[in-house]
Amino acid sequence: MNQTRVAPSLSTIAFVALTSLAASFLLSGCKPATTHTETTTSTLAPAPTPPAPTTQSPSPSAQDLIICFGDSLTAGFGTDLGQSYPDHLQRLLDAQGYHYHVVNAGISGNTTKDGLDRVQLVLDRHPKIVVVEFGGNDGLRGLPIEQTQANLSSILDQLQKSGTQVVLAGITLPPSYGPDYINKFNAMYPALAKQHHVRFLPFLLKDVYGVPGDMQEDATHATAQGNKQVALNVEDLLKPLLKK
Repeated sequence: MNQTRVAPSLSTIAFVALTSLAASFLLSGCKPATTHTETTTSTLAPAPTPPAPTTQSPSPSAQDLIICFGDSLTAGFGTDLGQSYPDHLQRLLDAQGYHYHVVNAGISGNTTKDGLDRVQLVLDRHPKIVVVEFGGNDGLRGLPIEQTQANLSSILDQLQKSGTQVVLAGITLPPSYGPDYINKFNAMYPALAKQHHVRFLPFLLKDVYGVPGDMQEDATHATAQGNKQVALNVEDLLKPLLKK
């Protein structure tokens, strides 16, 4: 494939509702995998050399990182700079007096294997919280679900072993992939959440998909307006983990 697209997120509602929701889903391409550089969030880069220890402790949470780690839905594909959901999440947290720095580590076109290859970059930043959002490109390529699940499980395991707190965002596929494949794909996310004891968001595009003005013409990626709601969805997921 010259280009890759990510499908809407997993919903834990009944499969009938999922397939109805996805009925209007249209397959189109993603740009080649590139990091979407944001203005209010930082893209992932090798961690700088830490400063020498001081006798004075830093202010609580002042330098705590929240890394949004995923593919085009995280990167902000198709929107202007500063309009990805991590950008809007940063604004929400700032407005509420939380002292976290949100880092956008989304790369369009990434599969779970790509995420697994990049997980060390995330670990090198010593984040407080990581939002993991992968799997759509695996599904659209029809990759074996067992391998996708194994990759995601390894990502979650490595992050948790480092001491970071992890949350998981799920997705779904269009009905053209068939009920057997979709059912197995949809079941993957709650199974991973249970296995790793992490909070998870069943449907990243909750209250976004199908809402006029919230989805791009490709019927897959959120608009800048839609990403505001995605940020609210993720913020709600993170709330129990946040400290002021």
